[in-house]
Amino acid sequence: EMAGFEAHTALVHADAETPDLPELIGDLAIRTDTGYLFGGLASGRAGALQFAIGGNGNIKGHGAAGGVFSGGLSGVVFGEGVRLVSRVTQGCQPISREREITSADGNVLLTLDGRPALDVLLEELKVSLEQPQEAIDAVRATLIGLVDAGSDGVRRTGDLGADVLVRHIIGLDPTRRGIAIADQAEAGMRMSFCRRNAQAARADLMRICAEIREELEPEEQTLETATAIAAGEAERAPHPARRIAGAVYVSCSGRGGPHFGAPGAELQIVRHGLGDVPLVGFFAGGEIARHHLYGYTGVLTVFTDN
Repeated sequence: EMAGFEAHTALVHADAETPDLPELIGDLAIRTDTGYLFGGLASGRAGALQFAIGGNGNIKGHGAAGGVFSGGLSGVVFGEGVRLVSRVTQGCQPISREREITSADGNVLLTLDGRPALDVLLEELKVSLEQPQEAIDAVRATLIGLVDAGSDGVRRTGDLGADVLVRHIIGLDPTRRGIAIADQAEAGMRMSFCRRNAQAARADLMRICAEIREELEPEEQTLETATAIAAGEAERAPHPARRIAGAVYVSCSGRGGPHFGAPGAELQIVRHGLGDVPLVGFFAGGEIARHHLYGYTGVLTVFTDN
């Protein structure tokens, strides 16, 4: 680390094949003052490469040398002087109420609210294992929204909160009446069954754009400034009072294109919400925000002028 430099936040790019990746993301987040990372996983078909100008030896065998590497994480660390606002937007909609995971074994949910997890799933989907093809089709379209107890789960509006991690169902355990998911689970966590929903994804993306706009508006405004900010042309050329210098948008590769109606439609929503600001980003095989690794989400980060 550079002498006197304190890491405040970091933009991170990671190879999805890196072992213990969620733990590495959590460890890196702890090394920042805010605990906030943003970025995503490589989603290309070929092997992911990392470009480094320099490092501090965190990647075993790489030392402090720059170059092109495979595996691991790379990115840019920002100091406190770089101001930003970031939000997570969900791409799925709950199809059930939230339940407590009352017992689990690794990645297998065994009981939900004290009942066999598989029985609860089949009831919610209104299918039976006696008609296996119908059940398989329904389960394949269903995802699990996981959240720690006390975190932002299913909101009163029926939407997924920013802390919810969406995970695939990867198998059923008829013997133990369990559900295998693509993550580790513990008793006390909460979950909901959910599905991808394009309309909900569009609405939530517009919501976070509005939240960011409101957060960046000055606390005290003249009548002239307030009128200009509210004017229609402000969406095309944002008023300087909002101080937006640029934005980075990382979206799940499962959200892009047809899911939003047309190629580029998702970015158009962001542009409409923030205005004609410098905007870059990429499609990811998993999205990073804070110390979490998400799926089917978008992570929008706006840099502001001091």
